[in-house]
Amino acid sequence: MDEAFARQAQDTYRINQIQMASKEQLLIITYDIGIRSCAAAEKAIDSRDAEQVNVNLQRAQSVVRELMVTLNLEQGGNVAASLMRLYDFMYCQLVEANVKQDATVVKAVRSMLEELKATWMEAIVKLKAETAKGKTPQPVTPRTGGTNFAY
Repeated sequence: MDEAFARQAQDTYRINQIQMASKEQLLIITYDIGIRSCAAAEKAIDSRDAEQVNVNLQRAQSVVRELMVTLNLEQGGNVAASLMRLYDFMYCQLVEANVKQDATVVKAVRSMLEELKATWMEAIVKLKAETAKGKTPQPVTPRTGGTNFAY
């Protein structure tokens, strides 16, 4: 199969996946993009490919900015404010990692994104289970604190 055709098919699949995704699925997809970007940046740092480090860290920074922008600080209360501070910290760390070409910092941010993704996935499962039982979903208390999907 032609590489350009395969890439076009993958791009079409991703576009359809995003267009059909729920708010919760979009959140998980966003985390996945950030995690993959950090992993790619780590590999690029190891291979001393400064251009790919920059491309991937800028993509990861964009993901973190998107998470910040979609955060509803009014509805989310203290949890949303805490997440905002964490996202701001991660963004600054990614900028620093890009300047210093520091894979250790990128790995730390990737680990934070992985943990947050896992926490949100647990929260989504819990909310779906409560909804399926006919209960009114209660605010979820994932490992990072309580939230009601204030995105």
